[in-house]
Amino acid sequence: MRIRVGLWWALRALRRRWGGEARGGAGRTAWTRGRVPAALAVLTAGAAAFHSLVPGAVLGLGSLLESFLPWLGLAVLPLLAAALVRRSALALVALALPSAVWLALFHDALLPPGGEDAAGAARTALLTAVQHNASDENRDPAATARALAAAGPDIVALQELTPAALPAYGEALAREYPHRAVAGTVGLWSRHPLTGTRPLDIRPADLGPDWNRGVRTAVRTPHGDIAVHVVHLPSVRVRATGFDTEWRDESAALLGEELRAEELPRVIVLGDFNGTLDDRGLDPVLSGVDSTGREAADGFSFSWPTAFPVARIDHVMARGAAVTRLWTLSATGSDHLPVAARIALPAA
Repeated sequence: MRIRVGLWWALRALRRRWGGEARGGAGRTAWTRGRVPAALAVLTAGAAAFHSLVPGAVLGLGSLLESFLPWLGLAVLPLLAAALVRRSALALVALALPSAVWLALFHDALLPPGGEDAAGAARTALLTAVQHNASDENRDPAATARALAAAGPDIVALQELTPAALPAYGEALAREYPHRAVAGTVGLWSRHPLTGTRPLDIRPADLGPDWNRGVRTAVRTPHGDIAVHVVHLPSVRVRATGFDTEWRDESAALLGEELRAEELPRVIVLGDFNGTLDDRGLDPVLSGVDSTGREAADGFSFSWPTAFPVARIDHVMARGAAVTRLWTLSATGSDHLPVAARIALPAA
C-alpha cells in the first residue's frame, strides 16, 4: 500500500513539474518540448535499423556507419541528458526507439557465453583456431607465438609476417605445430598435416604482383579434411574524399569467388578483414559461409586497436561447420588483439 501511495505522489509531482507548472508563455508542455532530441532519437533508431540503406557511394558513409554500428547506442546518453534538461516526456518516449533497435541488433553480446556445449554434443569434434594480425612492427615475434600457442589451438593463422620475423614464429611454433603453409605475409600453422597448399588470388587490380595476402590449404584432421583460407584484406582509409574501402571491397569480392569455387564441403576462413561483419563490403565473403559459421562471440570481442578496441575486424568463419564461440586473447606486441574460436565439426 505504501509503495502504491509513493508511486502515486511521485507521478503527481512529475506531472506538476513537467506538465502544467512548466507551461510557459509559448504554451509548451512536457509533450511539446524537446522536439529536437526526439527527432534525433528517431533518426538514430532509423540509422541503426536501416543502416544498409545508408548510401555507400556518398563519402563511403554506409561502410563507415556499419564499421562502428554498436557504438551508435551511445547517442542515447546525450539525448537522454537533453530530454531531462528540457523536461521533455516526448523525447523520453522517443528514446525508447533507438534503445529497442540497439537491443534487437546486439542483445546477443549482452548474454553470457553459451550454446557451445549443445552445439558440440550434436557434432563429432571441436576444433580450436587462433587468428592474429601479429604486426610487421612486432618486436618480439617469438613471445607472440608462445602466447598464441598457450591457448592450445589446433591451428594458428597469422598476418603481417615479415621475412625477418618468420624464422622466429616458425621456431616457436614448430614443436606443437609442425605443419605450416605460408604465402607472402600470411600463414597457417597446424597440429595436423596440410595438403593442397596454394596462394589465394585476392589482389586488387591496382596493386603490384608482390602483394600476396592469401593462402589456401587443407588440414587433414582425424575427422576429415577441412579447407582453410587465411587472408589479410587491404586496409581502409579515412580521406578527404570520405571513407575509402575500394581495395578492401575488391579483395573481398575475389575472396568470395574463391569460397564459392572451394570443392571441400567444410571450410574455415580466418583473417584480418579490415571490416566488421556488419560492413556491407564483406557481403561477398559472408555469402560464402554459413549463418551458423559466423562468430558466436563473447560480448563484442573487439580486436582493434589494442589500446582501446572499438571494432572486431579479425574474424573466424566457417562453411559446413559451426563457430560456436569466439573470444579475444591477451595483447601481444601487435596493435590487434588475437581472437580464438571454437568450431564444431559435423561428421565427414
